[in-house]
Amino acid sequence: MNNLHLPAWASWAMLIGLALFIGLIVLSVRRNHGIKRSLFAAPYSLWMIIFTLLPCVLIAYYALTDANGHFTLDNFRSFWDSNHLMRENLRSVAGDEVAATVARGSVNVDTLVYSLWMAFLCTAISLILGYPAALFMADRHMKLGSTLVVLFIIPMWMNFLLRTIAWMSLLEDNGLINAFLEWIGIGRVQLMYNQEAVLLGMIYNFLPFMVFPVYTSLSKLDPKLSEAAQDLGCNEFRTLLKVTMPLSLPGVISGITMVFMPSVTTFFIPRVLGGGNTRMFGDLIESTFLKAGDWNLGSALSLIMMILILISLSILRKADPNGEGSGIA
Repeated sequence: MNNLHLPAWASWAMLIGLALFIGLIVLSVRRNHGIKRSLFAAPYSLWMIIFTLLPCVLIAYYALTDANGHFTLDNFRSFWDSNHLMRENLRSVAGDEVAATVARGSVNVDTLVYSLWMAFLCTAISLILGYPAALFMADRHMKLGSTLVVLFIIPMWMNFLLRTIAWMSLLEDNGLINAFLEWIGIGRVQLMYNQEAVLLGMIYNFLPFMVFPVYTSLSKLDPKLSEAAQDLGCNEFRTLLKVTMPLSLPGVISGITMVFMPSVTTFFIPRVLGGGNTRMFGDLIESTFLKAGDWNLGSALSLIMMILILISLSILRKADPNGEGSGIA
């Protein structure tokens, strides 16, 4: 594995940043003749600088350099054309004619498109399943609403990896579901190591992140609005369509964000439930870093994913600029 060592400037940047941070705190205390309440956020700011900002800078550095630290865009060319490095090596050894026989490789782009499609399916199905559940939980006339909230929270107390592995005992060939199907005479079916199993695992793990933001928005609605709509002639369906759903849109946007982002970058669920038959972009980034040992290409792939996520967030946040739909009530 190569490129395991940080560049020299990264260590100096951490030391200089830490010194500037301490200097700014001291200067602020002296100017204000004491500690202001805003300075209590200083540990969080330092944490964000070291563990969020600096790693992003390092990812950008590796993505824009080669193994020798020289500036290059070949890493992004390798994303678009997975055979780019092979073609360049052949060109240097055998000439342009031989290199021209190597077709463009679309593995990386196809993996990204597939990941986006799976994340879209997971988000859409989670919304279809989660909105009625949140609506039922937020209904003040339903006595089981608070119980359902607890039932949604309890699985989240368990480790994410354990929740995913638990599905193997249900879906495998000798699992509980196949045992039941065989008992009723249907026979065993292939439930593991396919796209459907991966999608099921994604929905199971990320569904609560759709339910709770929507539930928060619905629980904050004034019930007098629905009563007024019904007094003006709307039935329950039109009230839901014209009043409840538009007012709960901030929670829906927040739920879409919280489900889509981890779905598109997940890698453990496809590995366990897909058995290597389905490969998502998170798997590609992990294998590029850990198996191929190519930190430069891995950083380029991570940077591309980061940019796509930021673009998605900026688009979604336009529908909820104040973040009213976030949080759990």
